[in-house]
Amino acid sequence: MRSAGGAEDTGGQAWEGRNLGEGTSHTHLFPDDDGASAPAIASALAAWRGGHATEAAVVAALPGIRVFVPIVAEVSHSQITEHGLVSDKEADMALVSVRTADGRKALPVFTAVGELSAWNSEARPVAVDIRKAALSAVQDGSDLLVVNPAADPAFVVRRPAMWCVAKDTPWTPSYADLTVDDAVLRAALGMENIVSARTEPGPGIHGRRSDGAVLDGGATGPELVIVVQLTPGLTQEMVQATIDRYQQKLATEPIMAENVDSLGLRLTV
Repeated sequence: MRSAGGAEDTGGQAWEGRNLGEGTSHTHLFPDDDGASAPAIASALAAWRGGHATEAAVVAALPGIRVFVPIVAEVSHSQITEHGLVSDKEADMALVSVRTADGRKALPVFTAVGELSAWNSEARPVAVDIRKAALSAVQDGSDLLVVNPAADPAFVVRRPAMWCVAKDTPWTPSYADLTVDDAVLRAALGMENIVSARTEPGPGIHGRRSDGAVLDGGATGPELVIVVQLTPGLTQEMVQATIDRYQQKLATEPIMAENVDSLGLRLTV
């Protein structure tokens, strides 16, 4: 604290003549921004948390909004000055990422400065267009966006939806996507021992509030279930061979990789 109030920072750089506002936080790209949530996304998230909106409605409210991504400083080199003070000579600014319960990497984004401060008061809020945030997540190897992680609950944007936000194209959940249904059925056509194949929402799509209320989507668990009806009387070996072949055929359908985040398989007779 001996350097507090001095003419220089701990690195020996003079304070005089330095603009501490320009280019910091969200002042450069969004000079008139008050740091509050955009009305459309605030309304969509409130409706979703209240059980009155779908996850598709929340994702549809994302394009064009400004969000904040958290940046933290990581000191890469420091030294002791002639006055015995620690001088941070070099520091890297690092984009923060988190891990979801299933171990996947996610980029946290915040609709308002207050949301970010409630999550981590030491992180620097950097304002970006949501599309740029999604592109950064893809480049950083993140599978998901987590909107307002400190909220009850946070809203998770899955990989296919994140890609649509990045490309500024509409998104349809895989469990409501007719092209996914077609691919699932097409892979089963002509296969011996398969009677039918269809899709249904997975058990892990629903977010939950702290009071236990179940919401429409917004979570990270299994998103899609493929229900395959088999011919009765098959042996275990026949079942396994049939499913292996079906999965191989399904893997050749590009739409499955593009539009499905995670899936499970359920067998019936």
